[in-house]
Amino acid sequence: MSSPDSKDSSPTPENVTLRLILVSGLTHEFQFHPLTTAHEVTQKVFEQWPKEWSGEKVESASMLKLIYHGRFLHGSVTLNALNLPQGKITVMHLVTRENLPEPNSSDSLSKRKTQWMLSMRVVLIQGS
Repeated sequence: MSSPDSKDSSPTPENVTLRLILVSGLTHEFQFHPLTTAHEVTQKVFEQWPKEWSGEKVESASMLKLIYHGRFLHGSVTLNALNLPQGKITVMHLVTRENLPEPNSSDSLSKRKTQWMLSMRVVLIQGS
């Protein structure tokens, strides 16, 4: 894969256009090469933070996370791997979060079920 510096960000049919939406509802469009990773997207957005987003600025690029189709994108996934249309606009949400949730595993699912069952028992005992 080429380095981020060699990726052309000018609008071309080969590029992927992302319209990023902040929690506040503010939006901005960015151009990326299809081989750009989610990590590189957040790094570029941080470095080229739009003036109209000045009140939303974060301390570091590592705090920025992308959401696409309701799922957090992990840093190594490329835009190409998401089958995003080139030459068209794709909407993603950009949120501030220090850590991503762990991918679902049977162990974490079991822990969540146990926590839910314990919380339900507390509700039932209090409601009696």
